[in-house]
Amino acid sequence: MKKIIYRVLIFIILIFFSSIIYLSTIGVKTDRFNEQVSFEIKKINDQLELDLEKINIILDPFKLQLSLKTIGASLRNKDKIIRLESIKSNIDIKTFLNNEFALTELDISTRSLDIKNLISFIRLIEDNAQLFIVEKFIKKGYLIADINLKFDDKGNIKNDFLIKGSIKNSEIKTLKNFNFSKINFHFNIKDNDYDFKNINLSLNNNNISFPELNVKKENKKFLFTGKNINKNISLNQNQITQFIDYDLDDIKIINIEFDSDNIFSFSIDKKYNLENFKISSDFNIKEMNLSNKYDLKTYFPEVKDNLNLKNHKLKIEFKKNRLSLKGNGQIFVQKESDDIEYNITKSKDIIKFNTLIDIKKNPFYLDFLNFQKNKNSNLSISFNGNKNLSSKELFIKNINIKEKGNHLEVKNLILSKNYKIKKIDQIDLDYSDKDSIKNKISIMRKNKDYNLNSSSFNATKLLDDLLKTDKKLKLKKIFDNNFKMNIKIDKTFLDKDNITNNLNGYLVFKNSEIEEGNLSSFSSNNKKIKLTIRSSTNEKITTLYSDLAKPFVDRYKFIKGFEEGNLDFYSVKKNDLSNSKVVIDNFKVQEVPALAKLLTLASLQGIADLLTGEGIRFSDFEMTFSNKDDLMKIEELYAIGPAISILMDGYIEGNKLISLRGTLVPATTINRTISSIPLIGDILVGKKVGEGVFGVSFKIKGPPKKLKTTVNPVKTLTPRFITRTIEKIKKN
Repeated sequence: MKKIIYRVLIFIILIFFSSIIYLSTIGVKTDRFNEQVSFEIKKINDQLELDLEKINIILDPFKLQLSLKTIGASLRNKDKIIRLESIKSNIDIKTFLNNEFALTELDISTRSLDIKNLISFIRLIEDNAQLFIVEKFIKKGYLIADINLKFDDKGNIKNDFLIKGSIKNSEIKTLKNFNFSKINFHFNIKDNDYDFKNINLSLNNNNISFPELNVKKENKKFLFTGKNINKNISLNQNQITQFIDYDLDDIKIINIEFDSDNIFSFSIDKKYNLENFKISSDFNIKEMNLSNKYDLKTYFPEVKDNLNLKNHKLKIEFKKNRLSLKGNGQIFVQKESDDIEYNITKSKDIIKFNTLIDIKKNPFYLDFLNFQKNKNSNLSISFNGNKNLSSKELFIKNINIKEKGNHLEVKNLILSKNYKIKKIDQIDLDYSDKDSIKNKISIMRKNKDYNLNSSSFNATKLLDDLLKTDKKLKLKKIFDNNFKMNIKIDKTFLDKDNITNNLNGYLVFKNSEIEEGNLSSFSSNNKKIKLTIRSSTNEKITTLYSDLAKPFVDRYKFIKGFEEGNLDFYSVKKNDLSNSKVVIDNFKVQEVPALAKLLTLASLQGIADLLTGEGIRFSDFEMTFSNKDDLMKIEELYAIGPAISILMDGYIEGNKLISLRGTLVPATTINRTISSIPLIGDILVGKKVGEGVFGVSFKIKGPPKKLKTTVNPVKTLTPRFITRTIEKIKKN
């Protein structure tokens, strides 16, 4: 009997454990709980219908729970269906035995879902503008998710839900033609915490990566933090203007190639306002091309139309409305590369900058100072200051140009919004110019005026510019205020060979033009130079007297070997028209190529030989002319000397056209003519046909480098020529 009881007991135990093992591993399938599970799903939203196969029940003997799982379920809302991979849940055995079914947790795994269909499905449950916009922007993509929901005692979903999953091969296209494609990432959503990992996408065919991105909801705001890595990004001008709205009329980014690492954070409020934006970025700019409209040729003679940056290391930080950029690299303004370092910060309406440029193999000019960088030396340019975006004024605290043996410095320069000079506190110049002449100049501001002191100054370039009739030169309005400059220069070079001492006086500037002035000096051999400028309401009168005519005349390249003489110049300017007269006395010239050609054509070979030999002397030279814009009208040019006399008029139109005509007569003919004044008829006509030639009439016309000359012998002189000659002879 005992054996039977033991056997039965052992059999029951085996059956029990076998059942436990079977229920724990294989379980049983039933549709008993389908209705209850569907009811719990409806608690999420009463429009949802759950289609279930039989539920597989597996026992968990250690937790005293039953695990419920179904495969291939479908979630329906009207005509929209979402295919689910599985639904799992656990129920307490005690509630099961008491027939009290209640879900405490629900795990839902989806199949690969089309994102557009998923959004359409959700919009049937709860539609809003945000979902509508998202649906329009998303072109394609797939989602796989595992959803864990927990329920309280009343069957409501707790806030500690968990959603894990991934997005595959998604594509978004925005209104600004931003094409986001190949979007792939993993996500983990828990209550108000959204965590995204390994976000990879292509933006307009550029690969972008976000290793980390976290979004938290706090106090009705969404807080974003993350990291971004960009490799081999290439953007053209149109793409750049889509990303960055910058307003620089004179500089445009044509294209850029770069890598970058970025750490960022920001928040968005319920009205979608961006707040507390912070970013720290490290850029490796491989190449960037900029179009440039600034006129830099006077400083960089080999400047290119487009500027080029290469191999720039750039650090960008933005925090609390303060932007900081710090970088260095190569810049191609001309043929060869130069090195540049820069540090720029923007806070509110102030932009501060500090920049250093090292120029190595490239040329660099300061044409207005007659300065040129030595080809074999390095030159550095540093400048720092700030710009006020409200007033648009530019304040440059310091400009330093350094080269071996040369130093140029400007302190506290203020430029108006039109880049005119409002104020300079100090300028110090110590350099050797292109003529190898040492210049040492100091300009100091005193109240509204300036004091210029110099121990040595080469005025060659300044005189060249003053004698030009270039319209563009005249129209350069560089000063914003009117001021007086007091001048004291110990030694002034008029050219390499002519020096004047103790140049003293002043110049008054109004509207960037000299309104009034008085300058005088004496050369080493006690020869005087004096310049005066006087202005009234409608006109400006300029006078220049110099016992040294040579430094002024030598600047006209068509005259060679000018010697001796003194110069007297008088000019009246009214309504942009200048009427002038220049007189030069007691000089001689070694060579006047155009005149020599005239004489040769006229067979006056003896005088032609003089002009190309030892020189020919003139006692008087007078020219009356007018200037307006690029046009010079020569009303009369008259020169008389022992060997030859000339009377000429015409016009010169800039570098376009020269048109001159006149009369050239040997002095012997003039003397014979003047001595025979009583017999006017015989003088002008001659006693016999074919009697000796008085001289030549000539015409010179054409572009400056292609002049055509015509000559006609004349037997009679014009009354005007005779009158001018008599006036000169009487005066002498």
